[in-house]
Amino acid sequence: MEDGMSWLLNSPEQNLPLILADNGFDVWISNTRGTQFSRRHTALNPADREFWNWSWDELAAYELPAVFDHVSQQTGRKIHYVGHSLGTLIMLASLSEGRLVNQVQSVGLLSPIAYLSHMTTAVGALAAQSLLGEIIESLGIIEFNPKGKAVEKFVKYLCAFPGMNCYNLLPAITGDNCCLNSSTVQLFLDNEPQSTSTKNLVHLAQIVKHGVLAKYNYDRMFLNLKHYGKIKPPVYNLSNIPQDLAIFISYGGRDALSDVEDVNHLLDHFKFHDVDKLYVQFIQNYAHADYVMGINANDMVYKPLIAFFKKRVHLNLY
Repeated sequence: MEDGMSWLLNSPEQNLPLILADNGFDVWISNTRGTQFSRRHTALNPADREFWNWSWDELAAYELPAVFDHVSQQTGRKIHYVGHSLGTLIMLASLSEGRLVNQVQSVGLLSPIAYLSHMTTAVGALAAQSLLGEIIESLGIIEFNPKGKAVEKFVKYLCAFPGMNCYNLLPAITGDNCCLNSSTVQLFLDNEPQSTSTKNLVHLAQIVKHGVLAKYNYDRMFLNLKHYGKIKPPVYNLSNIPQDLAIFISYGGRDALSDVEDVNHLLDHFKFHDVDKLYVQFIQNYAHADYVMGINANDMVYKPLIAFFKKRVHLNLY
């Protein structure tokens, strides 16, 4: 429910894209379909049901490969990828199925999302466990627009639960961020959240409920058979990710979405990874939004990330 604008809300010396540009990188910022900069289509429009018939499966299978193909054609270079939150999930899923492997130089995963069973965000956990997405989908609401009236009613419903503090919604979702500037947060709230498909939220809720990283479950045997040839959706096997791929992972101790226990589950898949190709960083006081908007993120995260990328560039030259 964010677009590429989120990377550009701080002052220039604190924004990762501009810092990368100042370090000589050619920077491309992508926008997930459904957000304000990505609502066009060759045949459909956002009023069509089919326009919203996708989840992160499609983002991993079609969206990300299309971005990589375009950038590769324009630059003729292998790509250093930085993903945050859902941007990490679609990269992991895509790599696990053999996509992008020959186009990517190195990967930076900030607040990685793969497993969500232990997330501590009250809003997210309650929304997943209360079948919010399925309820909204059953009402025919195919576009999940957080600023729309229909979704607003359900948010008010969630906020009425005991212990829910929706007066300070950002930390209620992301965890207690340590290092955000209040003016940046206001810019963020002016611009975000953006629309996504209801189906996408249902798919994320399935990870929460089942603890398995799998393709979208249609919850009907004949539909799963139709789409996958199996009764149950196929599982994404992250162990298929090449062991010699350069991967930078950074996660925070206060992150309510990318919970430490879930990240450790993810890291289990990399226990046989080449040790000189894997860099894992843990920042105790960081939460989910600090990685994109933290006033000290340059010193804490971006400088080590860029050093990691540059090391790969130098290795590639020899």
